[in-house]
Formats: sequence, structure tokens, C-alpha cells
Amino acid sequence: MPLLSRINCYPFKSLDGQAVASVRVLESGALQYDRRFAVFDADGKVINGKRTPAVHRLQCEFDAPRRFVVLRLRAQGQAVGFHVDGQRTELENWLGEYFGLGGPAIVKEDAVGGFPDDLEAPGPTVISEATLAAVAGWFDGMTVDEARARFRPNLEISGVPAFWEDRLYASADEVVEFAVGETKLAGTNPCRRCVVPSRWSLTGEVGPAEAFAKTFSLKRRENLPPWANVSRFDHYYRLAVNTRPAQTGESIVRVGDEVRILGARPR
Repeated sequence: MPLLSRINCYPFKSLDGQAVASVRVLESGALQYDRRFAVFDADGKVINGKRTPAVHRLQCEFDAPRRFVVLRLRAQGQAVGFHVDGQRTELENWLGEYFGLGGPAIVKEDAVGGFPDDLEAPGPTVISEATLAAVAGWFDGMTVDEARARFRPNLEISGVPAFWEDRLYASADEVVEFAVGETKLAGTNPCRRCVVPSRWSLTGEVGPAEAFAKTFSLKRRENLPPWANVSRFDHYYRLAVNTRPAQTGESIVRVGDEVRILGARPR
């Protein structure tokens, strides 16, 4: 039986994730504290892992009830803490200095939809535990935790084989509706990946990014399950499934919820 085994939220876009036992799914489809905050430069360009590996060397912990963030340089272990409301200026100055912006960063908050990578599919990304284990086995020294940190999924499913999540999308003119407990989501497409998974998650160190993507793509193609819709792969550097809401209103997903595929329907 497919079960929701882990929920990962990333309160600050591109920074560390946090496992939670339950989370509210907003009407937009976003998880309540997933990518709720994002850091920008003075020109309005987001500071993310695609832009700089410096994000990997910054440890982030967020206390949602207190709205308090703790930042720590992994190599030094020195921590600083800021209230995101009362100390926003201090937080922005610190981030601006860390990222070498020549001035303060700008921290924005979106409590409605967050800052998703895929604006047409702002819901949580979905993957199976077995998929993370399979991908970790493709690369020397990679653990499941490292695969999780590199690919940054939101919802992990247990009790299913590797790449089970490839059942959650169909042709380009369809979505696949599925339920996580009482929450209904629609799978839209296999998630295209960027340079971030090619880097070691705690240091940002990387070999040739093209070599990682090439190895991954070859293995992904070799291990593509028979239930995957091949037409959705213009390239094979794709992993996990993007989603959008398939209901109105808010709901809650919890670790242990049963996951049920409801079927495909037109977009």
C-alpha cells in the first residue's frame, strides 16, 4: 500500500529542508511553509542554487511558530538568528554580505503560493523512497540522504517500487489525479532538473556538471519503468513529479496517509 512516509518543507527557497509530521496544503497547492521565503538581490533576481553554490554552505533552520530563522556557516559552525519580522533589516544585511551583493539582500515572503520553480505546477513534488535509493546507487559515495538533499522532494512515498511516481503523470494534455489522505492533487509532469543535483549538498563542490547529467540521464533511461509515458521525456534529466491542486480550499497531509491514484483527466 502506498503511504506518505516523509514530508520535506524548504522554508527559504534553495536553503535547507526540514522534515515535518504534517503540513497544511494551501488552496494554491503549496505546502504552508514550503519556499515561503526567497532571497533576492537589488535587481530583483533570486539568489538560488542555480546562481551560486554558496547556498549549499549555508545551514538554515526555521522555527515557524516563532518566525525565527537561524543561519550557520557549515564550515565554521557560528550561528546567527533573526526574527523575520522584527529583524528583517538585520537579516537582509547579513545575507547581502554573505552572498557578496555589495549591499543588503531583499527577503520576500509569499504566504499564498510561495516561490515555486514551476509556476504552472506549484504543488508539492512527489517521489518514492525506493527511487531515492535507486538513484543513490548510481553514484559512488551518494547516500539516500544525499540524494534527498540534492533533488529536494516534498512528499516521499513508501511501500512502492522505484519510479512508482512515474504513474502520476500522463500525456501532455492530461493530468493524473491522486489523493494523499483527504488531499487531492494532480500530477502534471516529470520534474526537469538543473545544475543543483550535480553538487555535493553540504559544500557545493561539483565535478563536471555535464558528466553528472549524462550519467544520470543514461541510468534514468535504462531504468525507465514500463508505466512511464515516454512522450514526456524530451530528455531524461528528470526526476520526481510536479503537481498542482485538484481541489478547492485547504487541507492537511500527514505522515502515514494512504496514497491513492484516482485516474487521468483532461487538463
